[in-house]
Amino acid sequence: MPTKAERRAPLPAGLIPLLTQKQLETYYDISDYTLLQWIDKGLPVEPFGGRGRRFDLDKVRDWMAEHGEQLAASA
Repeated sequence: MPTKAERRAPLPAGLIPLLTQKQLETYYDISDYTLLQWIDKGLPVEPFGGRGRRFDLDKVRDWMAEHGEQLAASA
């Protein structure tokens, strides 16, 4: 089975879609447990009518810039 690093796929040029939970886990190379902890700490989740969660990468990056040191200290 390929590792998360081997499953990385580039985003289409000029398009920043809403990412699924698995895509965001792969992007940041984190576990699903870590992502759920981030959501509990306020990571922005986009409204979505279907199953699962969706994340706006720009909003996630902004949130990470504000909370990155706090997350690193608690790891």
